[in-house]
Amino acid sequence: MSEFDDSLTMTGTRRLYFDDAYCREFDAAVLERRRYEGSPAVVLEATCFYPESGGQPWDKGTLDGIEVLKVIDVDGAILHVLKAETASAKVHGVVDWPTRFDHMQQHTGQHILSQAFYEILKGETLSFHLGDEVSTLEIGLRAMTEADLDRVEDRANAAVWQDREVKTYFVPEERIGEVPLRRPPKKRGLLRVVEVADYDYSACGGTHCRRTGEVGLIKALGIERIRGNIRCEFLCGGRALGDYRLKDRNVRKIAGLFSSLPKDAAGQVERLAADFKTQKKRVRKLEERLAFFDAQEMIRGTQGRIVSGVFEDKTPEEVRFLALNIIRSGEFAVLFGAAGESQHHLIFARSESLAADLRNLIPAVGAVVSVKGGGGPSLVELVTADKDRLAAAIDAARKWVEEHQ
Repeated sequence: MSEFDDSLTMTGTRRLYFDDAYCREFDAAVLERRRYEGSPAVVLEATCFYPESGGQPWDKGTLDGIEVLKVIDVDGAILHVLKAETASAKVHGVVDWPTRFDHMQQHTGQHILSQAFYEILKGETLSFHLGDEVSTLEIGLRAMTEADLDRVEDRANAAVWQDREVKTYFVPEERIGEVPLRRPPKKRGLLRVVEVADYDYSACGGTHCRRTGEVGLIKALGIERIRGNIRCEFLCGGRALGDYRLKDRNVRKIAGLFSSLPKDAAGQVERLAADFKTQKKRVRKLEERLAFFDAQEMIRGTQGRIVSGVFEDKTPEEVRFLALNIIRSGEFAVLFGAAGESQHHLIFARSESLAADLRNLIPAVGAVVSVKGGGGPSLVELVTADKDRLAAAIDAARKWVEEHQ
């Protein structure tokens, strides 16, 4: 496809990253000054900064040392939104290289992975998003297996290891049919093609690596269903290395806790989780039994039908068990508070033989302490951030219950 003229340019701001995506610094004249969402902004006659477009975020960096907050394309003119004003007629731009190269790895990797999805499964790429931490592809497939994903991943990485050349050039709209594009272009007019030699052809205006070997490892993190299609999260290059390093350290740490090999760590965790689930059921039964005996003790120490108190050493679940055991033992109204770390609970319950609708006491409690929550006629649970007002809330609830017995 080298017969096409790669010196052709698009109208508007001259995009230096089309000529050289590896260019990190440049000088350019300021053509226009604007305001964008309250911040100063400039249009330059040329720029190395990539504007947000095609699923790829804008470049970071500085103009005359001033931080560039955002870069957007406005009808062909690239607007650089700045943290502060610049009065210079000509500015020196510096693109943040780690961010630029990361975007180049992810975007070139996306082209490679998209072609692998199409080649292996005939899955067409419907959308692409390059995120701050992970990137995503929406693929036009209704379902796929982990084995399918492995095949796609293997094909993509084979293209990386072959270190294929990545070329870019412009093609007039009337000749775009001569290029075997993976999918039809969304734009019209002069089109920029990114070609991964003898592998993939895509209409794209993004920044890309010179060779596939620079992309590094392409790692698919997993798939999920979205809008009847498949969404795949993936990482390339430096991101994939960072992800592997984190997971490797975690796996080795977990394996060390079990005195096992890393490859056996998952099995050890599964056994621990199963044992924990069993023990949790046993503890719950014991808590229920303990709540029964605590309930009987509280009933013996209570005069009248109202049982109340604030607990510092019980969880909301334990307090709820206790309240339910009390109201099942006779005609009682229970007004309990459970103090926690940041949130504190108010649990109000009554025996079914009592007629008062406990939902109606919420305004009375709300008059003395700010609460959220609700419930039914015989059980209400509220949450407050004010620990010091729990006792006052209980007193207000007691007064209401006494008036409505």
